[in-house]
Amino acid sequence: MTTRIAAVQAEPGWFDLPATVAKTVDLIADAAAHGAEIVAFPETWLPGYPVFLWAYPVPEQIPHLARYHAASPTVDGPEIATIRAAAAAHGITVVLGLSEQDHGSLYMAQLIIGPTGDILLHRRKLKPTHAERTLFGEGDGGDLQVIETPHGRLGALNCWEHLQPLVKFTMYAQHEQIHVAGWPCFGIFAEHPSLGWEPSMAVSRTYALEGGAFVVVSTQILSETGAQNFLVNGAPSPIIDFGGGYARIYGPDGALLTEPLDTHTEGLVYADIDLSAIDIAKKFADPVGHYSRPDVFTLTVDRTARTPATLGETSTAEADVLTYDVEV
Repeated sequence: MTTRIAAVQAEPGWFDLPATVAKTVDLIADAAAHGAEIVAFPETWLPGYPVFLWAYPVPEQIPHLARYHAASPTVDGPEIATIRAAAAAHGITVVLGLSEQDHGSLYMAQLIIGPTGDILLHRRKLKPTHAERTLFGEGDGGDLQVIETPHGRLGALNCWEHLQPLVKFTMYAQHEQIHVAGWPCFGIFAEHPSLGWEPSMAVSRTYALEGGAFVVVSTQILSETGAQNFLVNGAPSPIIDFGGGYARIYGPDGALLTEPLDTHTEGLVYADIDLSAIDIAKKFADPVGHYSRPDVFTLTVDRTARTPATLGETSTAEADVLTYDVEV
């Protein structure tokens, strides 16, 4: 049995949440019309990756902070409800990257929305990268999960989580079969090797080969018009380039399964996958099976969901109320 999967390469609405939600719905419909049963969106697709974090010194970013926070959706808000309805209407599984607003904080989140519109997984990036830590909070181990779907065991990570060996091994150990690698655009710091597209695609491909999984790479692009959203005092940043789209899909043997789009072009790339290819790939190397040495190496993962405070129930029972007699 084969499953068609789609990877998004597109430009978000940059600070414009309604426009990006509308575009999301259109891309879901397009993917479904082309027979896709899973469609994967990039990191912080809603409302777009905060390019300004890398482009300007912190004091110059301040005008963007309130705008970005206001444009970031809550998981239980109307924007996500609209996307869930689109998934249900088209009977497609959606893996969505978003800047999640949770009261005063933001998190680099991913949702897996099932074909009935239910949220199957809500996770947050464990450790935002470098400049991202000035804007986003951290996730915890409680949602570092791979979920069972009719199409296979599905999981997702963001960006440089693919450089975290223990995070990756935690996913491998859950026998992940289809992995969504959500990336931003590669239109910033293009001349810096570790931040460029080639190393990022290399670690995505390595994930496929190490984990014996299909890897769906989704990316944003940045146009010259879109970059106008990140100007400070009308001046462009010298580290911002344009394009940066590198959506693709890798097989469990590391093979590239898709033809790339032009780096400035919006669209979807598709692959028809057969999970039996994983069995063949893992006959050569299964790092959580016959090719492991648990007698030498073990990994312990704390899967506890964390909260800043544990609040007991309030009570107005008579025993808890102090009363005073006051003479007038």
